[in-house]
Amino acid sequence: MPMDIWDYAVLLGYLAVLVGIGWRARHRQKSIDQYFVGGRRAGTFAVMTLWLTAWVGGATILGTAEQAYETGLRALLYPLGMAIGCVLFALTFTGRIKEAGDACGHITYPDFIERSYGPGCRIVSTATALCANIGYAASQLLATAVILHELAGLSMLLSFVVATSVTVFYTAVGGFLALDRTCRFQAVLILAGTGLIGMPLVLLRAGESAGGLSALPASFTGLGDIDGVSLLGMFISIILTFYTSSDSYVRCFSARSRNSAVAGTILAGLLIMGIGISVCVMGLGASVLFPDLGEGSSAFVAVILRLFPSGLKGLMLVVLLAAIMSTACSCILTASANVTRDIYQRFWTKQAQPRRLVTIGILSSVGAGIASALIAWYVRDIIDLLFMAFTVNSASLFVPTLGAFFWKRASRRAAFWSISLSLLTVIAWYAGRMVQAGGVLSAVEPVWPGLGVSAVLFIVISLLGDNGRDVAACGD
Repeated sequence: MPMDIWDYAVLLGYLAVLVGIGWRARHRQKSIDQYFVGGRRAGTFAVMTLWLTAWVGGATILGTAEQAYETGLRALLYPLGMAIGCVLFALTFTGRIKEAGDACGHITYPDFIERSYGPGCRIVSTATALCANIGYAASQLLATAVILHELAGLSMLLSFVVATSVTVFYTAVGGFLALDRTCRFQAVLILAGTGLIGMPLVLLRAGESAGGLSALPASFTGLGDIDGVSLLGMFISIILTFYTSSDSYVRCFSARSRNSAVAGTILAGLLIMGIGISVCVMGLGASVLFPDLGEGSSAFVAVILRLFPSGLKGLMLVVLLAAIMSTACSCILTASANVTRDIYQRFWTKQAQPRRLVTIGILSSVGAGIASALIAWYVRDIIDLLFMAFTVNSASLFVPTLGAFFWKRASRRAAFWSISLSLLTVIAWYAGRMVQAGGVLSAVEPVWPGLGVSAVLFIVISLLGDNGRDVAACGD
């Protein structure tokens, strides 16, 4: 059943709330510390919602439901990887990053990496982080446009314009404060929509059919014929991305205290798994209720259109958009920080006035949003965009990041060449796969050669070089 006037009213109301939050937050951006990390005042609940909405996006909801519809419980592997990565990061890195950020006034990941390895590594880590963040944002803007096109019936072009305009507006104008407020609002929508409304309704309707979920094939309860190497590659890419993604560091820097940073991150990991289970159940229920969905159809979209009454259909559309748009907002703001802090302020003019830096941040947010939308328009593949960004980030930056905390012999030169040549390896591997179908390039995930090059170069150059590095004093 298509959407009606009440569903469109809910959708328009949701978009108006986002714009309103951004507009109200516009006067509270007095410095880039406020614009990008909210003055470092986020409590446990705020940190949790920031993590939750950043990582629960289109792939989590649409992808998990679709895979559950087609293959069963193996769909839980993706949210499981995210949950494990989130909890591991909380237990090993979150507190350290928060303390370093407070001591030195860090705002971005390259802030941290420069203090450990010098300005050369800041340049290459900024390039890596910026590419990854724009890739993440592109995948989420594409997912938003696809949902508006399929559910709301808008043309694809209009869907792109609406998705990009609303997301970029409240991100650019409101900065971190708008991100914080919208993430709280959207986290509640996601949790209530999937766990309290969507999953119970699907279970109820599936239970009314012959056999319910017990009628599913036996193969739906296992992992099927999934390749163990590919599975491990996926887990490694996801988990390592927590340690190298710029927005992971922003979450830590923005926290009120070390305890808030750690507790909020752990709670987010647990809730990510809870959302994954809810969405997986919805996909399994769709397999029972609608076994004849055509190829390319979305199980989650089918559940919304066929099961939900007027008004609730619009609410579930909003739940889906909340998951996707909040992730896009986070990525755009982080990319803007890379431009404003890591390029303009660091290498262009260190003495810029606070208001000017905020203006540069706003313009950079607009630019990052437009660049992401253009990439999404031409690529048109959500999963490829997402995992390419994961791989670029994790393969290039993970080993030097570990070395910064745990290895005194890690050298600046080793970190620079490790990041640079690993990034080139990953890009070359992806390019080779596009040119040559089949063979070793297609059989091996790019994360492995990228991570291997990074590890070998980092360890060998560090051992052959001097006895360590001098960590720069804060402000140097």
